[in-house]
This record gives sequence, C-alpha cells and structure tokens, in this order.
Amino acid sequence: MLSLTGSLLTGVAVAIFVVTLTLVIAQPKGLSIGWSAAGGAVVALLLGVVDLANVATVWGIVWNATITFVAVIVISMVLDRIGFFEWAALHMLARAGGDAKRALLYLLVLGALVAAFFANDGAALILTPIVYQQMRALGFERRQALPFVMAAGFIADTTSLPLVVSNLVNIVSANYFHIGFVTYAATMTPVDAVSFAASVVVLFVFYRRSIPARFDAGNLRSPASAIADRRLFRAGWIVLGVLFGGYLLSEPLHFPVAIPASIAAVAFLALASRSDAVSSRAVVREAPWRIVVFSVGMYLVVYGLFNAGLTVYLSDLMRAAAGAGVVPAALAGGFATAGLSAVMNNMPTTLIAALSVHGSHVVGTAHRALVYADVVGADLGPKFTPIGSLATLLWLHVLGTKGIKITWGQYLRQGFVLTVPVLAVTLLALAGWVLVR
Repeated sequence: MLSLTGSLLTGVAVAIFVVTLTLVIAQPKGLSIGWSAAGGAVVALLLGVVDLANVATVWGIVWNATITFVAVIVISMVLDRIGFFEWAALHMLARAGGDAKRALLYLLVLGALVAAFFANDGAALILTPIVYQQMRALGFERRQALPFVMAAGFIADTTSLPLVVSNLVNIVSANYFHIGFVTYAATMTPVDAVSFAASVVVLFVFYRRSIPARFDAGNLRSPASAIADRRLFRAGWIVLGVLFGGYLLSEPLHFPVAIPASIAAVAFLALASRSDAVSSRAVVREAPWRIVVFSVGMYLVVYGLFNAGLTVYLSDLMRAAAGAGVVPAALAGGFATAGLSAVMNNMPTTLIAALSVHGSHVVGTAHRALVYADVVGADLGPKFTPIGSLATLLWLHVLGTKGIKITWGQYLRQGFVLTVPVLAVTLLALAGWVLVR
C-alpha cells in the first residue's frame, strides 16, 4: 500500500473515481458494475487513497441498505412472476372506464404505491413493460403510448421518498444519520404527496397533446386472468402485511429494516418453491447481488474523495446556505445533490452528500432540512440525465427491447423540463414541513 499526500492524493482519488464511474455507466462489453466498482476499490486500497479501516466504515454504512434492497427486489420478482403487478395494472385500467386521462392518473397512483413499497427500481423496471404491453393491446400508437411509458419511469423516482425502503439511497441516508423507519416516514410521506401532485401536473401538461381521449375498455383482459398462482397470490398479501409490520417495529425495538426484509424474502421464496409458476432458483440467481459488491466498492472509491478533502467544498456550501435559513438550506442542498446525481450517478452522490452534511457541522432544524433535502435531490436528481441512476439506464434498455428508442437528447430535454419544477416544489414543501414539525 502506497502513502500519498496533498495534491497527489487528490489527483489520484479523482482519477480513480472518474475511471470507475465511467466503467460503471458505460459497462463496456457487458462488464458488471460490481466488477468495475470492486476494481476501483482495490486500486484505491493499493494506492493508499483508502485503508482497511475505511472498508469497515463503508460496510457499516451500506450493509443495511444493500441487504434490504436485495430482499425487497426478490419479493417483487416473485410477485411479478405470479402476476401481482399486472393484476394491479389491469384493475387500474378497468376502473378508468375507457377514459385515457383517468387511466394515466390511476397508473401514476399505482406507480407511486409500487415505488413506495417495492423501491423505485422495482416500479420502473417491472411496471414499464406491463404498461407498454397493455397500451399496445389497447391499440395505442407509439406516440399515444409514450406518455404512459415515460410517466411510469418518471413517477418511480419522484415518488420514491415516503419510506426508508422506497429507494436505496433513502436507506443509506437514514442509516448514516440514524433515522428510524417511523421518524423518516412521518417527515417524508407528506413531502412525497406533494412530489406526486407536482409530478401529475407536469406530466399531464407536458403530454397533453399526446394522450388520447378514450380507449376501448372492452379489449382489456380480466385482472383475475393475470394471476398465475392464486395460493401464492393470497400468501403474498400476508407476507407484505407482516413485512410492513416489521418495518414499523424496527424503530421502537431498535433493529435494522434488513431483518424483516430478509425474513420476508426467505419466507416468500420458500412458499414459491412449491409453486409451478415460480422458479425460486431462478429468482435467487437473477437477484441483484452485484449491488452488494457495487455498493461497497463504489462507496470505498467515494470515501477516497472524502479522505482527499474534496467534500469540504460541498460542506462549505451547505453551511453557508444553512446560515441563511431553512428554505435556502433545503433548496441549496437539494439542488446541489440533484446536480451531482445527474452527472455522477445518485449512488456515489448519496455518500458524498451525507459526508458533506456531517462535515458542515450544521445543527438543529437546518441540519434536518439538509439531511432530507439531500435525499430528495438524490431521488429526483437522476431524472435530469440518463446516467443519473442505474435504474434509469436499465429502464432505457428495457424500452429499447420494446422498440421504443429514446435518444439522450430527447431524454435530456424532457428530463430537465419535467424535473426542475417538481424538484423545486418538493424542496419548498420539505422546508415548510420541517419548520412546522
């Protein structure tokens, strides 16, 4: 292990971060994000940018988040295979009664609920193919189906605020600042409601000319026909109820949310192993295990930036904004985190923001505003660019397989126009709610 100091340490830390992030985003020749992040971490260790003590620190930050995330995705994968989400989508479309605008609103509600309980990745990657399939079955042209498909991806991130488990970055931030499940939900659920309302408004305004007036509801399948295993479908509701109960108990009983999530995932997999509709082995094999390696590796690389003193600049910005009041703190912290998420991905940005808030030494209400504003920025900021989150990159890939090609130019134009007003309104709502609580 080498020993670096001063500007050399800074230069090496930045170089390792840039190369690692480039490999993670580009994934040349299918290179796994886990291998890219792990490689960056090993280089950082060998060059002395981070040390073995930092490995333990980073693992302490990310283990709860990554295990919970994998468990939630496993549960959602089983539910998807037995038709749970398609059943829900068909119910929403049937309730619209042939009114296309009402159908879009109902699907947005469904997307927000799925994002809240099954994380933004699950909402975007599972619901998008289902929504597209239903729109095509109803005879929608590409231009008419696009608002529904884009809305499914957009709402997955903008409404991933309410619960600790709604987004991987939520878990990381809550774990870092020791925020319990109930405390977090009490703060962010009302803020998420504002974000949802703002998202609905901007989506309907932006796509108002593309949404058809009516569709033939008679072409819809029966929701019951989507269920592949009724026994497992009923059991799923019980598992979800027990899981949510475990979440609620995690704060007063002082145990991490990874425990109820893991227990629920294992129990559901055991039930699924007796179903002809689900291959438990396939679910385990396809689970996002690479996220575990990616989280530790990427966060070690990011910790190298902290060791080099680069997070002090963001800390100074947050301290100055907090000195001007809660509203400036929320806006500055949220937009700074959103901007960083857009250009360097929200996963590394989350740790940078957390370290910066801690380093700012801001206390009281302004500190709470900064902590939660960074969560808002990391959740919504990825919608500015295609590289803002891994979920967005995968989502665009899913759309490509369905014949919907969205160029980076198209995405950037839509992402900026849609996200800026929602982010601003949500941060203002957060500031107001923090002040009155």
